[in-house]
Amino acid sequence: MASPRYILGISCFYHDSAACLLKDGEVIAAAHEERFTRIKHDSAFPKRAIEFCLAEAGITPAQLELVGFYEKPFLKFDRILMTFLSTWPRGALTFLRIMPLWLRERLWTRSTLKKELPGYTGKIAFIEHHLSHAASAFFCSPFDESAVLTIDGVGEWTTAAWGIGRGTEIHMEEEMRFPHSLGLLYSTFTAYLGFKVNEGEYKVMGLAPYGEPKYLDKIRQIAHIHKDGSIWLDMRYFEYQHGHASFGKKFVKLFGPPPKEREKFSQHHLDVAASIQKFTEEAMVTMAEYVQQKTGLTNLCLAGGVALNCVGNSEIKNRTNFKNIFVQPAAGDAGGALGAAYYIWNTILEQPRNKNFTLPYFGSSVSNEVVEDFLKKNNIVYKKFEQDALLRESAQLLADGKVLGWMQSRSEYGPRALGHRSILADPRPEHMRNTVNLKIKFREAFRPFAPSVIAEKAHEWFEFDQESPYMLFTAQAHKDKAEQIPAVTHIDRSARLQTVRHDHEPLYHGLIAEFEKLTGIPIILNTSFNRKDEPIVETPADAYDCFMETGMDALVIHNFLILKERQ
Repeated sequence: MASPRYILGISCFYHDSAACLLKDGEVIAAAHEERFTRIKHDSAFPKRAIEFCLAEAGITPAQLELVGFYEKPFLKFDRILMTFLSTWPRGALTFLRIMPLWLRERLWTRSTLKKELPGYTGKIAFIEHHLSHAASAFFCSPFDESAVLTIDGVGEWTTAAWGIGRGTEIHMEEEMRFPHSLGLLYSTFTAYLGFKVNEGEYKVMGLAPYGEPKYLDKIRQIAHIHKDGSIWLDMRYFEYQHGHASFGKKFVKLFGPPPKEREKFSQHHLDVAASIQKFTEEAMVTMAEYVQQKTGLTNLCLAGGVALNCVGNSEIKNRTNFKNIFVQPAAGDAGGALGAAYYIWNTILEQPRNKNFTLPYFGSSVSNEVVEDFLKKNNIVYKKFEQDALLRESAQLLADGKVLGWMQSRSEYGPRALGHRSILADPRPEHMRNTVNLKIKFREAFRPFAPSVIAEKAHEWFEFDQESPYMLFTAQAHKDKAEQIPAVTHIDRSARLQTVRHDHEPLYHGLIAEFEKLTGIPIILNTSFNRKDEPIVETPADAYDCFMETGMDALVIHNFLILKERQ
């Protein structure tokens, strides 16, 4: 019998560092570095994520066949150097600040990898950033042939690209290049509205329904969408090419001053959010329409940070001729590790594809014995249940208006909590949104929550005709249903839904089914198990700390129930 073949993919040094390990073409472990370091969006070399992946397989670095890195550092350095030279001296201070980092560390990524993987003597493959994105989407999809569209801020030089995937090959056909970027345009408005770039973009998407797209004409003064979906930016209004803040005085003159106080928005700023969201949707749809016309294909794979814009994804679904759309759940840079690994396995090594990718539960887990040992050592009062009784008890707590922390099995890979590291609540009371936002998550009151809905009943509650297992599409709730679940529908009746199938996730499906027996509602409120500005919890200790320091009423870890009132 042949020995197993292991491929390690790595992404790091920008944001959301991660590692992914394949065994004979199948993902056996993948994780974000932030889950272990507890530093949100940690960009450092993913040492602990790699250690976890190798430990999960029971191997050492010496047993790896190949290692892949998700971009080409020298090509990225070329873009940075050429950009600073072309805009000198405006970016001089930033240039002097970042050059030591590049000269000391990032240009020598190959050496860093060799050093951090003691015993590994094989080759290191550097895959272009957008090709890693494309591979993460296509090779994880169920399609034998598909158009592929990647959109983000910037990789090396590329900011968006499209190509065609067939079998074990991906051929990228056209690209858009820096500084013209839909992702960086959206991030500029993210910064203007007072949020952190590479973190707050989804907050802008959440703000948008509270406004009207009144400023589309102004955005079109500084950003033009061509017929192929590529965009041209008037760089006089932007500062990111100088390494400064995203926007400058000319931008402020056009759109007015930013919000005076963080998270306190005038109607003007809500309308600005609505306008940039609308523009982004138009650009995404135009890109997709062009790709469909050029390829004639009916399958589309999406990846890159902009593919986390679930409203834009839904517009592509609703307004183009693509019949089947697959969005890779770790669509941002963390997913580059997945893409680099798959590109090596399928394309470089010419191995057949493994189409068993269903749900991205590739992170860490512990046994019931380890959980119980943790509870006993920390003198935590708990009760242990058999599975059916646990589901009934948990559903009853939810129906009684309690908020639950829910930790089961392996953690999710990607930014969404899909029922393994989730905070759960009853979607029926309107006040539940504020309760969870303000007393538990400690975040902005306008932020919406996702409904987890039994897949076979999703169409009864939402205007939706496909599955959405990764929370990467939105749908309108039916008018007669929206009023029954106000905690999970936005101001415009939209919802970023997660469809849950019994054959994919029997435990979580069972919980929702028990809740339906009690309430007649096959839906529960689901949000990620973390506080504002913290990563999603990974371990029982993380979960218990978050539970005790917030307003959650109960915590379920595997088969154990912990009630706040008894601690």
